[in-house]
Amino acid sequence: MRLHTLRITAFGPFAARQEVDFDALSAGGLFLLHGPTGAGKTSVLDAVCYALYGAVPGARQSPGAALRSDHAPAGDPTEISLELSVGDRRLEVTRLPAQPRPKKRGDGFVTEKAQSRLREYDRQSGTWKSLSKSHQEIGEEITQLLGMSREQFCQVVLLPQGDFARFLRADAEARGKLLGRLFDTRRFAAVEERLAVLRRAAETQVLAGDERLLTLAHRIAEAAGPAADEWPLPVDRPGEPGLAEAVLAWAAVARSGVRERLGIAQVSRSAAESRQAAARTALEDQRELARLQDRFEQTRRRAGELEARRGERAEVRARLDLARRAERIADALAQRDEAVREHRGAVGARQRTQQDLPAELADAGAGRLAALERRLSQELGALDAARRAERRSAEITAERAELDRQAHADNELIREAGDWLAGWDAVLRRCQDRIDAAQDAATRAEQLAGQLEPARRSLAAARDRDRLMADATAAESRLGAARERTNTAHEAWLDLRERRLRGVAAELAAGLRDGEPCAVCGAAEHPAPARTGAGHVDRAAEEAAYGTYTRADRERAEAEGALAGVREAVAEARAGAGTASTGELACLVEQVQRDHAGAHRTAAGMHAAREERDRAGREHTERTAAQQQAERRSAARTSRLEALEREQSAIEEELVRARGGASCVAEHAARLDERMRLLDRAADAVRAVDTTAQRLKEADGRLADAAFRAGFDTPQAAAAELTGESEQRLLQHRLDAWQAEEAALAERLAEEDAAGAAARPAADPDGALGEFDAAERAFLQASSVLDAAAGRCTTLGRLSQQAAGELTGLGPLRAEYDRVARLATLTAGTSADNERKMRLESYVLAARLEQVAAAATVRLQTMSSGRYTLVHSDARAGGRGRSGLGLHVLDSWTGRERDTATLSGGETFFASLALALGLADVVTDEAGGVRLDTLFIDEGFGSLDEQTLDDVLDVLDSLRERDRSVGIVSHVGDLRRRIPAQLEIVKEQSGSAVRHHAAGAAR
Repeated sequence: MRLHTLRITAFGPFAARQEVDFDALSAGGLFLLHGPTGAGKTSVLDAVCYALYGAVPGARQSPGAALRSDHAPAGDPTEISLELSVGDRRLEVTRLPAQPRPKKRGDGFVTEKAQSRLREYDRQSGTWKSLSKSHQEIGEEITQLLGMSREQFCQVVLLPQGDFARFLRADAEARGKLLGRLFDTRRFAAVEERLAVLRRAAETQVLAGDERLLTLAHRIAEAAGPAADEWPLPVDRPGEPGLAEAVLAWAAVARSGVRERLGIAQVSRSAAESRQAAARTALEDQRELARLQDRFEQTRRRAGELEARRGERAEVRARLDLARRAERIADALAQRDEAVREHRGAVGARQRTQQDLPAELADAGAGRLAALERRLSQELGALDAARRAERRSAEITAERAELDRQAHADNELIREAGDWLAGWDAVLRRCQDRIDAAQDAATRAEQLAGQLEPARRSLAAARDRDRLMADATAAESRLGAARERTNTAHEAWLDLRERRLRGVAAELAAGLRDGEPCAVCGAAEHPAPARTGAGHVDRAAEEAAYGTYTRADRERAEAEGALAGVREAVAEARAGAGTASTGELACLVEQVQRDHAGAHRTAAGMHAAREERDRAGREHTERTAAQQQAERRSAARTSRLEALEREQSAIEEELVRARGGASCVAEHAARLDERMRLLDRAADAVRAVDTTAQRLKEADGRLADAAFRAGFDTPQAAAAELTGESEQRLLQHRLDAWQAEEAALAERLAEEDAAGAAARPAADPDGALGEFDAAERAFLQASSVLDAAAGRCTTLGRLSQQAAGELTGLGPLRAEYDRVARLATLTAGTSADNERKMRLESYVLAARLEQVAAAATVRLQTMSSGRYTLVHSDARAGGRGRSGLGLHVLDSWTGRERDTATLSGGETFFASLALALGLADVVTDEAGGVRLDTLFIDEGFGSLDEQTLDDVLDVLDSLRERDRSVGIVSHVGDLRRRIPAQLEIVKEQSGSAVRHHAAGAAR
């Protein structure tokens, strides 16, 4: 890039048009810009920057109106034009900032919009060709051609020495900010941010997987029961290293413990079952022994009682023998009748009890019925454990109902949370879309607000244009009429003047007097004066016609002036309105207003959209936590329900057997008791039938024997002869009863089982029943423990498989997280592998700074006579400062590095200059190798001694080897003698001016 010509009008301190010929100044390679303070040296550089980029350097930016010179007349527009060459192209950039100008009609000012023009010189035709008038297009074209932004241009081409002195002495943080602006390392910061986002996303997935593993671990702990208490989980927080492996190892240990407890439970149940069977047998034996011992004891006691009454029975028999001899047959007959009645009664009772017995027991004997009664008695005694089991089943049913109620509530919560969370992405996208739409609308509203006022001005100008065009038409009509009247009046005046001239002799003759000389011929005699004829025109008529003509001509001139003013106003309105019609502009304004109002309404919803997003985020967190807690409770409840279900199933199986078809144990017990009473009555009835039948048979025998001994052929014959006596019947009855009872007691005492039972120790059925109840409880408890242990083994196997599946799915996620986290911490400078603790952006900037230091050292050694070398330091910074952006100076005289802040003022200047030139070279190469043929260095030379100044100028002069020209802005008077090519800025009261000096000549 080479500058050729700069033209400035009404810019900064320059009021009149000024022209700077850089070709002439650059002929010697170095040229000097000098002048008094405030004259405008820096304004020349500002003009160059404004021409290229539409803005002055960052430190001096201000609104466009402030660029205008206060010395310039109101009618002179502010304009900056720059001719330059980039490569083989010669361009001209012209810019007019937004500025006030006087109104064409009336008083006051209007703001003229900023204008930009870009032209290119066509060498073939020798003419300038327009390229663009768009600010944006021109800015993009210049930036692309130069390969630098405005900030880079100001640092590379307009070298600000004060900034580089600060850069030289700045800390790493400030140095990094400047380098970041020059080399645009935002993409590396974006990489750091992107990796951080990826790390957080991967960490969220890993934590979610760990949460699922921990949930399974808690379910495993609940399923393992007491076994889990012996081996607690070593890791219980998501994200801890080795969590997955620890959960799997812990689950394996828990499974082993539960299997061991299952084996123990199986052995315990077998032992309890054997004990229960033994206790049941012992209980039955003790009850049977107690029955036999009681029966034998009662029989022996009764036999003793009968033996004690043997004398009484002998007396009764003696009395009966006396009566029999008198009434032997009567007694035998009475006894037979009584036996018949008893037998009939017993048979009736037997028949009544048979109706209540099952068909298979209708003909059963007393022994079988008694055995059935004993078995039912034993079964009734065994129902106590069943009653307790039934109460436990009712308790389990109530607990399961409560757990089902809780499960329903948690499932409803999980379902509701799941439904809400399923739409979370859509809610988040909707909120973000609203925010993005509001932000876009805000930007759009600002753009439309900027378009609305120009559109309104264009519409107003179009309406003025239409109105003024109508006024112009009317003015043209008036002008035509005025011209017609003027021509008519002019012809009438000329006609009258011609007629007056033809009759002027008569007019002169009217003024002749005898003896007075003629004004024409001078004669004193007037022999034939002319006489006025018909149609004579006098002076008054001509003057009246001339007055009419002048008035008409004045009206014509006024009409022409009015038409010119209207036409000028029309042209101005057309310039403001363009070629669009009023209707089109009205539609455009209305459309822009609607769009602006809509965009403003949309943008106004940004705060509400952000609040909605924040509320949704909080609700998402709450619902996620509630869902996770409900899932944990559900897992624990599932294990509890399974255990209760297994326990109740075992109890119900026992109860089904214990109820015997009844609805409950109590009903079954009542049935058993009723059946026992029925069997007892039936057995008594059978025994009564047998007893009465035996008695009847004995009575028949006695009756026959008595009748035989009494000498009767038949008992009927003896009965026919009997006279009854109540006392004989009573005595006979008593003897028969004693005899029967004695026979029954003898029969009972002769029973071997009863006698054997009596010989044994006393029975203890209550103790046997207690032992049986204890054995029954132990068996039920061992069965419940066994079922629970088996269920735990099954549940643990299933949960362990789920945990293994979770680990398989979590492996790739954890590997991806480790990879992304390693990259994120490495680029963020927090990784242990990053020895310098340098962020990625700092690392790139450090590399750039190293290049800058190397390029600057080449010139610094020349300026310092080989003493100083700029050295880049990548030492770690203390605290939170940036690492890798240190800058030291190596003093060859001492052989030590020291801080750049220890340099003197002059040393700081030429070190800063070397750094600025080195940075210019690096940025130029970074920008794609665009050639920079013109550079400017602003101030700083006054701090150098004569020798150092020579060295610095030699370095600057060496830049010509690369075909560069360097402009130095300085107050140093010695530079005016050393540098012949000069641009002097002269400060005057009416505004500054530029003067060129070359080889002692000035212009």
